[in-house]
Amino acid sequence: MKYFFRTAQCKTNTASQQGFTLIEIMVVVVILGLLAALVVPKVMSRPDEARRTKAKMDIQAISQSLELYRLDNHRYPTSEQTLTALVDQPEVEPIPKRWRSGGYLAKSPKDPWGNLYVYLNPGLHNDYDLLSYGADGEPGGEGNDADIESWNLDEDL
Repeated sequence: MKYFFRTAQCKTNTASQQGFTLIEIMVVVVILGLLAALVVPKVMSRPDEARRTKAKMDIQAISQSLELYRLDNHRYPTSEQTLTALVDQPEVEPIPKRWRSGGYLAKSPKDPWGNLYVYLNPGLHNDYDLLSYGADGEPGGEGNDADIESWNLDEDL
């Protein structure tokens, strides 16, 4: 028994003396730094792209809800009724006679930046216009601040 214990103890002493040199650690740190410098800028732009894509998908979903509203009520909600007509039955004329119980949307839609979507009926481009003003919440803009418009979705997708 004593002999077996000594052999195991000798093996652990030699194994514990191995490790990394300072140069090896520095090489790994430099490689990780280079990878971070290449990857981080690409990852940082993804949230903005995701918000714009979500706004486009929201506009398509709201448009489908507007079409269902029109099929039931023979007209789109007016600009005065706003998109809340898809959530709660409008109390502003013209009051829809066949408004669907439960509504057409679960809640009033907001764009990914927390602003209400802009709804115009009659629209300047179609029967109705639906848009988000982008990250800045102001008309116009470029990049992330650019407007996302229902009549230009095909060009943006």
